[in-house]
Amino acid sequence: MCNYGYDLPDSRIAKYPLSERDSSKLLFYNKGAIATQTFKDLPTLLPKHSCLVFNNTKVIQARLQFFKQTGSRIEIFCLEPLVPSAYDLVFQQTATCTWKCMVGNLKKWKADALVKQVEIKGAPLCLQAERLQTNGNTSSIRFTWDREDCTFAEVLDAFGELPIPPYLNRDTEESDKTTYQTVYSKIKGSVAAPTAGLHFTDAVLNDVEKAGSKRCEVTLHVGAGTFQPVKSEQIGGHTMHTEVIEVKRDSIALLQQQLGSIVAVGTTSVRTIESLYYLGCRVASGNTEMVVEQWEPYQDAATLSAYDALQALLDYLDAQGASTLHASTRIIIVPGYTFKLVKALVTNFHQPHSTLLLLLAAFVGEDWRRIYQYALANDYRFLSYGDSSLLIP
Repeated sequence: MCNYGYDLPDSRIAKYPLSERDSSKLLFYNKGAIATQTFKDLPTLLPKHSCLVFNNTKVIQARLQFFKQTGSRIEIFCLEPLVPSAYDLVFQQTATCTWKCMVGNLKKWKADALVKQVEIKGAPLCLQAERLQTNGNTSSIRFTWDREDCTFAEVLDAFGELPIPPYLNRDTEESDKTTYQTVYSKIKGSVAAPTAGLHFTDAVLNDVEKAGSKRCEVTLHVGAGTFQPVKSEQIGGHTMHTEVIEVKRDSIALLQQQLGSIVAVGTTSVRTIESLYYLGCRVASGNTEMVVEQWEPYQDAATLSAYDALQALLDYLDAQGASTLHASTRIIIVPGYTFKLVKALVTNFHQPHSTLLLLLAAFVGEDWRRIYQYALANDYRFLSYGDSSLLIP
């Protein structure tokens, strides 16, 4: 993995966003040429008749702090729902639910349940966390609370803390609740923001449409694994985390109509769109298991056209009488990958040795080094709250 590292000084990591989202720098890479623009210029830089694909996931306040009677602090980080497993259902629960979680200071938590009290809607609520089992670095945690007039979404809003990236090296602040969400976020479920979208304002979105580009929304709930570096010497030794995908039938139909002009906003949108192709291939072959495995794109000889793969998904949804595709993906995009749908990419500047940087290298080839050298030499701000780029290979 030494080939996908670079020196990132801590001083270049943006610890806070700019006061105006769309005033950030935009590195414009167009078929090898590199120039500096401002993000609000994006609509005029896009290829004509582009279709921008946005991940409309919303970051939840997934970090919960409990204190034992001894004073020991236990941190519970909600990763994904187990019972019920559907995000829309788990946030509507009014008594109990179970989540897959990471637990900080786990050794201090024995068999006893953790209890915390807070006020919601002007009345007290008691939240209890019970550890059911531990598997590796995650645990199954059952939450129960004593107010049937409160949903788990409201419990998280009252108890939880927004999980900003660990490399910011600071506590979450009240302003992060707004600045670490995209202006188009809708569907609760992520523990990390799709940060390329943080630069968009309503004004930029309006200008995108005025310029003749279309907008398409998909949902991929970003997991904590997005921050996990590739530590193995060989890329094949890295295990990708599973992420949940939800895409409406209308969005799949729009993507099919816009093949050749798809611009992904962020790497999460890339993984979602490209996963649709392999899900379509599965359905076309008679396999209706809606999951894309990590190395699936490199093992199977996918011969379907992108159009036919998306048509297979449309036919599958119609046969089911469904308006939304529910699936999951562990896809890893590394150099050597052949992109099936995405033609251009809006993305931030990523950590060294990260899967996100590997995806970038797969998209623009060895020019990723030149792009990052340019950004470092021209005072670009890096990572989640940093500047952005528009890449047209």
